Amino acid sequence: MSRADTDQKPAISPLHDPRWRGIAYQALLCIGIVALVYSAIDNAAQNLQKARIASGFDFWNHTAGFDISQTLIDYSTASTYGRAFWVGLLNTLLIAGLGIVFATILGFIIGIARLSRNVLVSKLGGAYVEIIRNLPLLLQLLFWYNAVLKALPELADSLILPGGTFLNNRGLFMPRPIAGEGLWLVPMMFVVGSASAVAFRRWAKRRQEKIGLQAPVATVATLLIIGLPLATFVLSGMPVDFAYPEKGRFNIRGGLEILPEFMALLFGLSIYTAAFIAEAVRAGILAVSYGQTEAAYSLGLRPAQTLRRVVIPQAMRVIVPPLTNQYLNLTKNSTLAVAIGYPDLVQVFAGTVLNQTGQAVEVIAITMAVYLTISLITSLLMNIYNARVALVER
Repeated sequence: MSRADTDQKPAISPLHDPRWRGIAYQALLCIGIVALVYSAIDNAAQNLQKARIASGFDFWNHTAGFDISQTLIDYSTASTYGRAFWVGLLNTLLIAGLGIVFATILGFIIGIARLSRNVLVSKLGGAYVEIIRNLPLLLQLLFWYNAVLKALPELADSLILPGGTFLNNRGLFMPRPIAGEGLWLVPMMFVVGSASAVAFRRWAKRRQEKIGLQAPVATVATLLIIGLPLATFVLSGMPVDFAYPEKGRFNIRGGLEILPEFMALLFGLSIYTAAFIAEAVRAGILAVSYGQTEAAYSLGLRPAQTLRRVVIPQAMRVIVPPLTNQYLNLTKNSTLAVAIGYPDLVQVFAGTVLNQTGQAVEVIAITMAVYLTISLITSLLMNIYNARVALVER
């Protein structure tokens, strides 16, 4: 018998071949899923037809007829349901963006405080984490809204704060800035300064790799990003006027009104999420070998410089993945706004609009698609940042 005859595999029937059986099982599973989805869609269509509920997106351009307490764009009762959708979406993005910023700052402070050599600071940080993360978020939102903000004085007894600001159980009333001529130069200088700071940082990094000398990157970046727009603002004659709130008999008119629902949601989301971010920061710092700290001290770096230049950059490789999860959780947890009446996307679109139009399938599908898109974009941006801070081996 030749070697070719020996190496040739015996013929196997497709019924007994594991590879073909696997393909057949996966094909049957796909067919079953498609049939299930088709059945669900057909069942929903029949139920809508029986209930005489029109399907489609024609409701988008119909008049909404209801008011919204907080709007970042022009809106009135004569606006359309589509306009109401954008109002709710912008309110959601506002609370999510501000919540991420405040939770990140507070979380890093608490996380670093937990590792402090000062026993009091460390214990306070630990108590914050253990108390906040073990209480339900909904309960905390109700606490901030009902026990703190709604317990503030009535309109007649409003607290008068410096700068013409009033605080009562209807919210915070602050002076509203009004842009004057030439103010557009300030944001333009901010963009120019930010781009220049990035270019200077890259130049300083290449210079350090070549000759070993450090450049004052933080100082120069601060001057470019903050100092340049501030100098432009002063030199252009500070082109901003303020509309101050005026206290009347029954209400406060003018100024910028910040609703108690908005403050309660922002406080609750930021403080709750910061407890989890603090643990991620603590774990990330502990993951860095203490030898790195000793090596930095031996080079003459001070503790603050060691933390900022050596420990935190290495710890970010561990911190970023759980940090991404917390950002996603914060955005999704903002849907609890419906419990305290803040007009976010769920309260406005998946609540009022759905109840008025009865277009449950379309409204819920749009709402789910919006949150899915926000989460995917957040994950994409954080993955890009994670790739930039990942360990580069040479």
